[in-house]
Parts: sequence; C-alpha cells; structure tokens
Amino acid sequence: MTDRRPTERGRLFRSRTGGEPAPSAARPSARVANPLDRLASNARPGTLSRAQSERRRTEAPPAGPAVSSQTRMQSLQPDPAARYRNVLEALWRIIRTEGLWRPMRGLNVTATGAGPAHALYFACYEKLKKTLSDVIHPGGNSHIANGAAGCVATLLHDAAMNPAEVVKQRMQMYNSPYHRVTDCVRAVWQNEGAGAFYRSYTTQLTMNVPFQAIHFMTYEFLQEHFNPQRRYNPSSHVLSGACAGAVAAAATTPLDVCKTLLNTQESLALNSHITGHITGMASAFRTVYQVGGVTAYFRGVQARVIYQIPSTAIAWSVYEFFKYLITKRQEEWRAGK
Repeated sequence: MTDRRPTERGRLFRSRTGGEPAPSAARPSARVANPLDRLASNARPGTLSRAQSERRRTEAPPAGPAVSSQTRMQSLQPDPAARYRNVLEALWRIIRTEGLWRPMRGLNVTATGAGPAHALYFACYEKLKKTLSDVIHPGGNSHIANGAAGCVATLLHDAAMNPAEVVKQRMQMYNSPYHRVTDCVRAVWQNEGAGAFYRSYTTQLTMNVPFQAIHFMTYEFLQEHFNPQRRYNPSSHVLSGACAGAVAAAATTPLDVCKTLLNTQESLALNSHITGHITGMASAFRTVYQVGGVTAYFRGVQARVIYQIPSTAIAWSVYEFFKYLITKRQEEWRAGK
C-alpha cells in the first residue's frame, strides 16, 4: 500500500493536467474526486486563514489605481482640477499632474489590515456556511446559508477594516494634506476623535452586508452551473468571481458613495449645505441627494465595477487554489497515518 500511493497520486495529477486518464475514473472516489466539498467539516480554521491570507495578498495591487480613481470620482463637488469623465482619464491626469505613485497612496494601510481581517472573515464564512447548510438543506448547498454566512462574517471583517478605509480614502482625495499614514491617523485622532474612524461603520455594514450576500450567492450560483462537481477548476473560479464581484459592486454603488462622503467629510459639500460633521447613513443619503440628485448615487460606478472584476476574480482563484492545496495535503497526511 505504501509503494502504490505515490503512483496513484501521479496518475491522478496527469489526469487533471491533460495526460493519460486515471485508471479509477470509471469509479471515482468521493474523497479524491471532490476534495473541496468536505473542507468546512474537515479543515481546521488555520487552513482557511492561510488560504485567505494568500488570497488577500494578490487582491489589492492590481486594482489599486482604480480604487483611487473611484474615491475621487465619487466626490460630490470636486475641485475643477479633479473632475474626470471616466476612469482612464482620471488615472492619466492623476499620474501626469501628481506623479506615478499617487494612485497607490493609502493602499499600504489597507494591505496591512486586510490579511488578518480576511483570514478571519473566510474562516468564519466557511464554518457558518457548513453549519447553516446542514440545518437548512442537509447534504446540499443552500443559497440562504451562503448569504447568511457572508453577512455574519462581514460584521467581524468591517470592524477591523473600517479605520483603514477612513485613512486610505482621506489620503486618496484631491489635494490631500496627508503624505504618510501616521500623519493622517494623528490628525484625525486629534481633530475629530476616535469616533471618526467608525463614523461610516453603519453605512459600511449597510453596504457590505448586501454586497457580500449578493457576492457569495452569485458566486455559489455560478459555481453550480460552471463547476457542478465542485472540483478545483481555475477557469470557473475566475469567471464566477469576476461576475459575482461586478453584480454586487453595481448594485451597492449608492451605499459606497455615502460611505465615501462619511469617510472624507468632503469640505465643499459640507460648506454648501450643512455645518458640522455628517454622521449616519440617513444624513449621508440626504446630503448626496441635495448636492447631486439621484444620479449622484451612482458616481464612480464604472470605476467600482472595474475594480471589483479583477479583484474578485483573482481573489477567488487564489483562495480556491490554496484551499485545495492545503486540504489535499491534509488528506494525504491523514491517509498516511
């Protein structure tokens, strides 16, 4: 038995990569053919955390410039020098007038907090999805369980990430006085207090809870069509992730505009209509409408969708890869005991 095991794994690998078919294809083993289905029940939380940490490392850099453009395009009353017609024009003018690395400002603080936050997030999601699916639809996949698990996990994730979002967006605004993360954190803390870092938390949750519910339900729905056997299939993960991110991003753009206003406390909008700080989602929604009408709720939708498509496509493919790799090694280790 010990001598045959490497040979069987080699045949299985060749069958997955286009080589000769595995001899056991006619009677596949449930454990070998579909290793991801049992992940939530077999894998330890550390498995999901490591997989998601690797996922988050690849997510921010490719889409970073689009995030900066999105923040500026969502400005309600932008400076005349910061009015952009589309994402490409925004990026070109930012780089030409402010330097090559200007669109990346503020992403370092996001990357620092994103790894641990997303590791906790996906570990919670996988565990809750398995638990709720067993209750709602034993032995099968439940869209309600997927959406509910994503919503609960979002509460933990956003509590960790909201301060980083505040700092990132203030550093990305046009003519931002902050050049370093520490300068921004110190100024916000001294001038507005600790509560400023969580002023947009309720709006962030109001945006991210439906975003993640739509995101996960769409992803799992597409996986049922593109990858019904739920094996590791990179192309299906990329396509499903990209589509899920685009749909969720477009649907929640109005909430993202309000979140940007709460995070940045845009001075021109405040001076034009109200005094003091904008606090709460209702106040943000009212201010956005007063400044720009209904169309203002969809400022930056193009940049938001463009950001989410590669971000979620890369993120899901990397996450599924490391989840498959780590789970496969754990099952081989158990089999060799």
